[in-house]
Amino acid sequence: MTPPEASLDTRGNTPPAVLSYPPVTVLRQRADFLRAARALRRGTDGMLVQARNRDDGDPTIRVGYTCSKKIGNAVARNRAKRRLRAVVAEVLLPGAKPGWDYVLIGRPDVTIDRDFNALKGDLSYALRKLHASS
Repeated sequence: MTPPEASLDTRGNTPPAVLSYPPVTVLRQRADFLRAARALRRGTDGMLVQARNRDDGDPTIRVGYTCSKKIGNAVARNRAKRRLRAVVAEVLLPGAKPGWDYVLIGRPDVTIDRDFNALKGDLSYALRKLHASS
């Protein structure tokens, strides 16, 4: 199947440019999580957000997720991480800065049960506060 072609505007010009954000990757190495733990942090009702500026010249935004056994069994931890990933997909890019690492840590009994819009508000609040202090 071929992708649809971009439609032209009424004057025959190419379509307007789409807002471009730097690429987002997922943190996987323990050392990256430990470096983020020593950097800035902001707690909210639904999660704890840690952030650090890598200062390596790479504009990629990296995000990590963690939920301890305090959250519950594996099913509960996976559900909490899925909710955190969904919040990041909707909120992170407008508020994140290129070249930063972010780690979202789930809170027991809150990350799973909290209203999704409230979680989105928690993340946007944390990002504003983290970048205001940096």
